[in-house]
Amino acid sequence: MDLGIRGRVALVAASSRGLGRAVAEALAAEGASLALCARGAEALGETAAAIRARHGVPVIDVAADVSDPAGVAAVVDAAVRELGPVDILVTNAGGPPAGPFESHGRQAWHDAVRTTLDSAVELTRLVLPGMKARRWGRIVNVTSIAVKQPVDNLILSNALRAAVTGFARTLANEVAPFGITVNNVMPGYTRTARVDALAERTAALQGSTPDDARAVWERQIPMGRLGEPAEFGAMVAFLCSAQASYTTGASIPVDGGWIRSLL
Repeated sequence: MDLGIRGRVALVAASSRGLGRAVAEALAAEGASLALCARGAEALGETAAAIRARHGVPVIDVAADVSDPAGVAAVVDAAVRELGPVDILVTNAGGPPAGPFESHGRQAWHDAVRTTLDSAVELTRLVLPGMKARRWGRIVNVTSIAVKQPVDNLILSNALRAAVTGFARTLANEVAPFGITVNNVMPGYTRTARVDALAERTAALQGSTPDDARAVWERQIPMGRLGEPAEFGAMVAFLCSAQASYTTGASIPVDGGWIRSLL
């Protein structure tokens, strides 16, 4: 299926590795021009070069911290200057630290708000006027299965991903008349560095091994395995497509069936 986004400009946050990179790869395969950002300049540059060589699309990379409004502005300014107005926005950020409530002080909560919620709001604030003027846009937020079924030991993520969901669901109604869709995609346990770190943290708390932690998750997943980043990227790419024009305000899991709720 041709997703109808060839030549569209897509900004993908936290895209040097993991889920963000998988999303960037999927969009590039459909012919979208890419603006990538992440904090680590070296890894980001390597990712941009690899995608550019593999897919033959324009790709720029901007090393920036999206928890800082100045970093967000730098990314959006570079995208517009070098590629054109942003048609597709994928918000994403590294997950907050794991741990129970009493292990996180005031600063940890402040940092989680800035990284998880504020970054999504600020990126959206800067690209939305152009989308409205062109009467076309796709905004997809990378959240978590924790939004529908909170994950033990992830109180920061559980709280802040839910906040992003509330923001997105309300915004979806506001911008629908302008041909703009706003959706969330909820990754489950996927083979990424973030999940590896969570396995190590879980193992340390339980006196087991990371492989033991992964085995527990796999038993909880009806498909019996962890997801692959490319499977997640494909879902996001579809929501960014021309064909997904009547899907908005949704939170879609890519979790192998882990979430047990009806809705």
